[in-house]
Amino acid sequence: MKGGQKVVVDQHRHAGVYVARGKEDALVTKSLVPGKAVYGEKLIKVDVGEEKVEYRVWNPFRSKIAAGILGGIQNLHIGPGDKVLYLGAASGTTVSHVADVVGPTGVVYAVEFSHRSGRDLINMAKLRTNVIPIIEDARHPLKYRMLVGMVDTVFADVAQPDQARIVALNAHYFLRNNGHFIISIKANCIDSTIAPEAVFAREVAALKKEQFKPAEQLTLEPYERDHAILVGTYRPDKKKKKKDAEDE
Repeated sequence: MKGGQKVVVDQHRHAGVYVARGKEDALVTKSLVPGKAVYGEKLIKVDVGEEKVEYRVWNPFRSKIAAGILGGIQNLHIGPGDKVLYLGAASGTTVSHVADVVGPTGVVYAVEFSHRSGRDLINMAKLRTNVIPIIEDARHPLKYRMLVGMVDTVFADVAQPDQARIVALNAHYFLRNNGHFIISIKANCIDSTIAPEAVFAREVAALKKEQFKPAEQLTLEPYERDHAILVGTYRPDKKKKKKDAEDE
């Protein structure tokens, strides 16, 4: 896909996300650092008046969030100006796109345990000043509590058997009431002996016990096998819940 006049970029229904329409459509984000690819993704330059605006193609085979968006997720809960805690940041592939989405007024706190991946994450964050890389174990949020403020959304992709507990620990410290969560669940990382649907149901039950209210669940086929993404609200406001029930 090449930029210029042959490509038209439209706003996606999720704020901060775009669709580049050309010979083939592609999910894209507006690059915070024009001219710099993070993981070899295609860069598209589009003429907007006298200016050229650069977008980065967001590969759904390399990003659970992109796969969720293309799968039809109703509410992303990550948009311009938001503060996001990203658990399981790896080398920063998806983090870089989330940084594009939240923009210069937002913040992404990116937690990654592996020092090897952490090096790539830190290098990516050198150019994206709205990313705070944190090389720590997400099981121990006390270790980085001085670095992270209250956030609007927690995204987790830690692929650990106790992922629900890890997310809950971090939410209790950093996620505001009525904040939101997005969790990528890899079934065989949690329990490979039972059907993925049973794993997903068990994770939902575990999260409900920790004051999470799941609202959406969708599988990530065809981009990922035996993965689901779960989206919802943390400590929802009881008054708001009551009003919503009355409105229905």
